[in-house]
Amino acid sequence: MSGKSALNKAVFLPNDERMLAAVQVKRRTKKKIPFLATGGQGDYTTFICLSVTNKKPAQVFLTKVKQFEGSSSFVRRTQWTISQLRQVNGIDPMRDCAEFDLIFENGSDQWIAGSAGEKCMFVQILHHTCQRFIPERKPDFINCHSKLVGGTSILHEAADSVTSAVQKASQALNERGERLGRVEEKTSDMKNSAQHFADTAHKLAMKHKC
Repeated sequence: MSGKSALNKAVFLPNDERMLAAVQVKRRTKKKIPFLATGGQGDYTTFICLSVTNKKPAQVFLTKVKQFEGSSSFVRRTQWTISQLRQVNGIDPMRDCAEFDLIFENGSDQWIAGSAGEKCMFVQILHHTCQRFIPERKPDFINCHSKLVGGTSILHEAADSVTSAVQKASQALNERGERLGRVEEKTSDMKNSAQHFADTAHKLAMKHKC
């Protein structure tokens, strides 16, 4: 089982939620947290997770989850409703980068994702979810590459790529069929010519025999 599958099973399924996306992060600027605040458990890995409830009307949450070193269990820390999200800052709209900020009505966090790809996928799913579940006062997505907040998603691009490949394969088959058709036509013409030649030769042979 992958880490994110284990995360979904341990944290969200028991609460009748399903995880839509998760990104492993670390802070760009470390906060001074008292030793007792972390329970003295040492290093940990942080995930920012996007989830939705199974019950209708659906509620969407952003949740900070930690996994302490040496432990297979996850600890749910802070949780926000998606309506509390005010802004998502992608930091640099001109290139893929791992940094992003989440600004809520009562605070903000500055993060670095495990990779630019993870950050891009998370931000894109978050944007799509906001468009779907927040009827008004949607959060602002600033300094984000157009591919993350535009009409074409990564999934759509993948689907388009598959469609394009199928179309190219179909075109190749059609062209091959046309070539085979031309070969069959030439073969038929050659067969007719051969038959005509054989008939003519037979007639000449019969004529000379007489």
